[in-house]
Amino acid sequence: MEVFDAIRTVLAVRHYKETPVPPDVVRRILEAGRLSGSAVNGQPWHFIVVDEKEKLRQLGGLARTGPYVAQAPLAIVVAIQKTKFSVADAGRAIQSMILAAWSEGVGSNWVGFMGLDDLKPLLGIPDELDVLAIIPFGYPPQPIGKGKKNRKPLSEVAHHGRFGQPFE
Repeated sequence: MEVFDAIRTVLAVRHYKETPVPPDVVRRILEAGRLSGSAVNGQPWHFIVVDEKEKLRQLGGLARTGPYVAQAPLAIVVAIQKTKFSVADAGRAIQSMILAAWSEGVGSNWVGFMGLDDLKPLLGIPDELDVLAIIPFGYPPQPIGKGKKNRKPLSEVAHHGRFGQPFE
């Protein structure tokens, strides 16, 4: 899939088939995150791959904004070092993983935003790291509306030269 097509068509997926995500696809998803840019090449992220049903169930129970993690065949928990740019850097890595997965037909969604310290003991995450997010991955159970997004028109969000000058 072309990069722009992945960006244009990716949607949040909150329901998944039980079909496991193949190991080579999981590796490409992780590589997409690892290869993402970061401030001064700090790479402040750690990716914990969770594919055990019981742990996924527990993650779903701990994720107030995403109990559907429990039904996903795979989740990647993103932990970060406590640095000035780590949230932005890890956000870039998460988006890269989401797009890489989508290009393989695998749906996902960002669950949580910090405040996920209850996951640390379950996954052995050291106290000096923050848990930024859980990203569940799986195949959507039915085709979803690729490219049909409810977004503001470009004329409302893009400016030319200075704010308020329309980009045409």
